[in-house]
Amino acid sequence: MDLTRLDFTQIQPLLLNGSISCLQLVSDYLKKLNEGTSLNAFISIFAEDAQIRAQEIDARIRQKRAGKLAGLIIAVKDNILVKGKRTTCGSKILADFTAPYNATVIDNLLKQDAILIGKTNMDEFAMGSSNENSFFGTVKNPLDQSKVPGGSSG
Repeated sequence: MDLTRLDFTQIQPLLLNGSISCLQLVSDYLKKLNEGTSLNAFISIFAEDAQIRAQEIDARIRQKRAGKLAGLIIAVKDNILVKGKRTTCGSKILADFTAPYNATVIDNLLKQDAILIGKTNMDEFAMGSSNENSFFGTVKNPLDQSKVPGGSSG
């Protein structure tokens, strides 16, 4: 079963009943991300952090203490601050900026046991609608790589 093709309403019951683990889910997503590098969809991938977090959430699931979003794998646009992680907004001028704190949305997601797997490529400063104007290159449409995916965050 390709876990990356399931939506969260299908995945979470499997996590909660022990049929799959968060670590297995993260591993499947990381494998899929590595296969899709030609899409240029991600600026940063947090493989090690995601695997560690998955193990922590697996323990909370076993202890029946997991948050409402336990096992939800997410990526956020690279204009959302994640403490200690690079935040570029798709721009060369911010290529070395490290976020000093989490955006509130990140704190809220993490509180409920979501797993942050990375940050997505985007038009510079979100000023675009085709994802062709990023310092990190154009994002490709996964259905037709000769086309853009549309939207400022690919």
